[in-house]
Amino acid sequence: MSARIIGVGDVERCGGRLVLQPGDLLTPLARDRANELGVVIATGEIAETVLPGAAVSVRPTPVRPTGGRPTGPSSPTGPADPPVGALYRRGAPVVPEALRPEVVAGLASPLHRAAAAPGHDHGNGNGPGRRRPARATVVGAGHVGATTALHLAEADVFDEVVLLDVVPGLAAGLALDLWHSSALSGFATRLRGTADIAETAGSDYVVVTAGRARQPGMSRTDLTEANAAIVGGVCEGIRRHSPDAVVVVVTNPLDEMTHLAWRTTGFPARRVIGMAGVLDATRFCALAALAAGVRPDAVEALALGSHGDEMVVPLSTARIDGRPITEVLDGATLAGLVTRTQKSGAEVVALLEKGSAYYAPGMAAARMVLAMAADTGEVLPCCVMAEGAYGISDVYLGLPARLGRGGVAGIVEVPLTPAELAELRTAADRIAERVGALQPA
Repeated sequence: MSARIIGVGDVERCGGRLVLQPGDLLTPLARDRANELGVVIATGEIAETVLPGAAVSVRPTPVRPTGGRPTGPSSPTGPADPPVGALYRRGAPVVPEALRPEVVAGLASPLHRAAAAPGHDHGNGNGPGRRRPARATVVGAGHVGATTALHLAEADVFDEVVLLDVVPGLAAGLALDLWHSSALSGFATRLRGTADIAETAGSDYVVVTAGRARQPGMSRTDLTEANAAIVGGVCEGIRRHSPDAVVVVVTNPLDEMTHLAWRTTGFPARRVIGMAGVLDATRFCALAALAAGVRPDAVEALALGSHGDEMVVPLSTARIDGRPITEVLDGATLAGLVTRTQKSGAEVVALLEKGSAYYAPGMAAARMVLAMAADTGEVLPCCVMAEGAYGISDVYLGLPARLGRGGVAGIVEVPLTPAELAELRTAADRIAERVGALQPA
């Protein structure tokens, strides 16, 4: 029996009680509307959330040994299932309301919500449920790194967050400052700073933010040579000291540096991921909300392709309050929003005059790590290795990815228009060209 997609209209017509059958899919906006109306939701099995109208499939991510072809799926997967609604709307619930621990705990932050998953052990790792992740490391104690470390610590799901930087005393000083906020924020995750990558050994997750920041007039690509040397050296250290880690790359140019990190570590592609789509999607949602006069969390959108000029925002999948975005905003406005999203990083750089964006990038990186640490199977747009999805292979680019404890569990295919698919494939070609110009690490 095919799954039903339960939308806002179904909630409003249900008469106060909505019964979900096994396999039914409840949209994020429908769940919010049910909460507003006091509708009782009865379900026999857990239902996921999905973009209204999207029929999708999941491709397992192959294990790629260094220098070889894919040898098979990273892990067994079940039947194809849809993306979680949080892919499209920041802060959307990722599990049924009654099962979310934060409903009881009163947690407000989307980052807390991502971390609070059923069966998650918030104790010392010896209680029921799977092991609490021991250590997350953030490489680079600049603004992005410090912001990422703070959000990871505030989620209170790791035993320890380590901040690493080559500048003596910088990481240690910031880690101490962040720890001083623990009583105010209510977290017990220890924070530690170091200049020695050996002291990060055994990390479950490593976020790489180290590198030069953009200055006014610079493109992300202008940073390639300088940051390739930095990222290459960092990834050699990760390979030696945390051989089982999942690596999340934030350093620009994002797509090329993610490929370089995969090549240098020799890790399976599922354990090397770039942070871009989460940031670009939330930027588009925020800008579209201003144009439409709605709350940012009423906008649902994807950002795929590259983290740059070949960014693809598929408007065919975008919604505002459940309606197609093309019915709410005119074509010229939407084209302007897409262009502004593509240039948002440069816009921030120009306004700051020194340095680059860090609040949104830091939160986006933490959002990805916490989704994996919670092992919710949430789908987020990330820079991942494509192996056949959307007709693209052998290149890192932004695609919807299902995240699990060990990294990428699968690539999710959402329906795109022929023009959007062509844009995505063009982005893949351009990224492949730039990666081909990278010198061997």
